[in-house]
Formats: sequence, C-alpha cells, structure tokens
Amino acid sequence: MSESFLQKNFAQRIGGDQFGKDTKIYKFEKIKRAKRAALQANPGAEIIDMGVGEPDDMAFPEVVESLCREAAKWENRTYTDNGIKEFKDAAARYMKALYKVELNPETEICHSIGSKAALSLLPACFINPGDITIMTIPGYPVLGTWTQYLGGKVINMPLNGENGFFPVLDSLSKEECEKAKLLYLNYPNNPTGASASAEQLEKAVNFAKKNNILIVFDAAYAPLNFQGKPLSILSIPGAKECAVELHSMSKGFNMTGWRLGWVCGNELAVKAFANVKDNADSGQFAAIQKAAIAGLDNQSKITPMICEKYERRLKSMVQTLKSIGFPAKVPHGSFYLYVKCPKAAEGKYSAKFANAEEFSQWMIREKLISTVPWDDVGHNVRFSATFVAQGGKKEEDRVLSEFQKRLSDVKFVF
Repeated sequence: MSESFLQKNFAQRIGGDQFGKDTKIYKFEKIKRAKRAALQANPGAEIIDMGVGEPDDMAFPEVVESLCREAAKWENRTYTDNGIKEFKDAAARYMKALYKVELNPETEICHSIGSKAALSLLPACFINPGDITIMTIPGYPVLGTWTQYLGGKVINMPLNGENGFFPVLDSLSKEECEKAKLLYLNYPNNPTGASASAEQLEKAVNFAKKNNILIVFDAAYAPLNFQGKPLSILSIPGAKECAVELHSMSKGFNMTGWRLGWVCGNELAVKAFANVKDNADSGQFAAIQKAAIAGLDNQSKITPMICEKYERRLKSMVQTLKSIGFPAKVPHGSFYLYVKCPKAAEGKYSAKFANAEEFSQWMIREKLISTVPWDDVGHNVRFSATFVAQGGKKEEDRVLSEFQKRLSDVKFVF
C-alpha cells in the first residue's frame, strides 16, 4: 500500500513527514505496557499501582448526589461557554475561605475543563514565535509543549534538593529574561512533593514584575499540604499584577475524571484566557459545575480527610523504603514520594540499573509494583500514594503490608 499523502502534510510540531514513524514510546505508555506484560506473565496476580497518580476513591457522596439531581434538570442541558455564575461564585468563596484571597468572580475567575486544558490554552494568549516559557524539570510538560507548538522556546530549570526544589531564577540570562513571557511554577510539586514558602513565592513575584513575565501557578495539589495551611501565590502582595493560578477539582476532591478546574488572578490574563477558551470549547456540563459547588462549599470537611489519608499512606511508604536503604522523606504535600533511584539490587534479585527507567521496569517485572521514573535531574523514582485500596484503612494497611513484604528480601545499592 502506498504512503498516504497525509504523511507529508503533518505539522512539524508533531513530527512532520516522520509523524507516526518515531519508535520512541511515551513514558506513561511504557508503564502501561509493562503493567500489561506483568499481568500476562503472572495471571491473577495483584499489581500494586504506585504509578500514574489518580485518586483511588470516588468523589464525596454529597458531590455525587448533587450531580444526580442536577443532571436530571432540563435547564442544565445547554452549553455553559465560559462557566456558570454559581460555580465562579463558589470558587471565589473557596479561595477566600482556604487561602484568604479575595477575587471578583466575574472578572478574575474563569472555569476550565481541568488544569491540563488550561495549560494548553494559556500559551495561545501570550506566546509568539521566539518567545520563551520558563519551565521546571522534573515536572508536568503541557505548558512547554504548547509553547513549542506555537514556535516558542522552553527554558528548563532543574529542581533538586540543593535548591529546595525551587528554580534558581537568578541563573537566567538577561536575554532569556527579556524574551520570557511565562513562568510555570507548581507547588506542592509534582513529582517532588515539595512545597514553596511565602519567601520563595515573594521572590518569584518580584522576579516576574521586574521582567514583565506572567507566572502560571499550577495549584492542582495545593489542598494537599502537610505543613501548615495551603498557600496561594495570590496571597503574596503584588501577585495579582503578574500571576494567574490554576485550581483543580481532581486532586483535592477526588474528581479526576470529572474534568473541572478554574483559572484565577490577574484580570487581564483571565480575560485573555476566557477569549481563547471561548474558541476552543463550549464549557463543562453545568451539572458537573453545580455538583462541584457542593465540594467547594464543604472543603473544610473534605480537604482534611483526603489530606490525612495521603499523609498516613506516605508515612508508611517512607518507613518501608527507609528500612531497605532508600533516602526517603515524607514530602511537604501532594500524594507523591520522590526518591533517589538505586544503582543495583543484590542477592536473589541481582540487577544493575543505569537509570530510573530501568529500575522502574525491574520493579513492575520482578515485584509487580508500578512506579514512575524521572531521569531529568539525576535518577529518581516517584511512588504515588494513590494505589487502590477499596474498603477503608483495613484494606489500605493490607496493601501497604504487601508492599513491604515484596521489598523485604531485596538489598538495594545506592
């Protein structure tokens, strides 16, 4: 069969005439394939999935009940475009209650179909060919990917323990600062679990104002903070002049598949986002937005319960990993545990690992434990506390006991 004419028509941003011919496999696709292979080789075995990171619990009952009621209402059937007023009002109440941030729901908040969608649309508001987006690695790449799609350039700033997992902004050159339009920050951070202090955020705000850069602050994990109260960059004096913040119903409310969040902060930036979004989608289902209100208005009940669960799980995971040599510490927030990757395993399971990807593949193959490798800044591996443990704490304890058992006969070399 002859090659389709489409092969020469693909945009360069996705590979041009080589699209579909690249044998490189996306990281998370490799993990999924490895899980399928492990199950095929071990029929009926239990995979302990500490990989991708999706909450194992459903949304809270009051949220689900609200969805059922609202989905049955005739008036909720239509397009919502840039969001219903009730949801924006609820988001404003939430921001004030949890973060002490005052927002005008009409001009400083716009709903999004999840944080990922918002990150993909924001570059269209600001990036021209040659402009720069400052990203952090390891990290979530969507804002950078879309910057490059639009002809922009990405500057990756490493996050490591020596800099407190916060980018060293002063290391950027004058030319880079002049061309930069966007600065992406994410705290509590995926994958490191680090939180940012008020002092660090003040430094970022001052840097952004000095260089006329918009901060895109991804606060998807903000409710999951184990050290004091959750922190919003918008609570920093002057931040509204140079920042938008992305919030999500996924991580802090167990609503991952519902796809709902919001962009808030700088009025002009929110207006630009709403303009681009209006040309990209027709809004999330009104019943989902109204159900989310039940969650937002009950954050004082929901957030502490979810936070306590993940902190409890992470502490147990840290104890297990420390007992076999991992330099593990309970993170400041999120539901991720980011640790140094071993160089080898000795004894019955003798193996050498050139990088975290090799270690991660070995873990799923030999121990039926799924993890995520991060080889961007050194060799590290991420364990997620979102493993499936239906049935409450008793089942959770059983899974963690099995986790410990599977690793107890291995001696890792670092």
